[in-house]
Amino acid sequence: MNKILMRQSGFTLIEMMIVVGIVAIIVAIGTPMYTDQIRQGHRASARAILLDVAARQRQVMIERRAYAQSLSELGVSLPADVAARYSLSIIVPEGNPPTFVLSATPTGSQASDRCGVLSVDQSGQRLPAGCW
Repeated sequence: MNKILMRQSGFTLIEMMIVVGIVAIIVAIGTPMYTDQIRQGHRASARAILLDVAARQRQVMIERRAYAQSLSELGVSLPADVAARYSLSIIVPEGNPPTFVLSATPTGSQASDRCGVLSVDQSGQRLPAGCW
């Protein structure tokens, strides 16, 4: 009598659970890293806008001997990606010598960014130092 051995093909439940576990670990490690990279990209866009506005402020100071009080006075409109994640403000206090502080406050999904509020002043000082 010939016995024919039938071999089963496919995956066992244990093998599938091991694969699911490995994929879950990879996703758990990769997602925060990916999110942090996205936030860094948005932060770079905000920094670029702050530096552009600071350069325009310096030019206005040369031309008018006073700093502009608003973004519209400088002719700056925020790109949609920056406006969705940051709120920009200009502070020009009264007094001599003239000064200004530009701030980008993270909002929405960017609010949990580790750097928080980015700022630059008339002397070029950038805060927080580790985020520029």
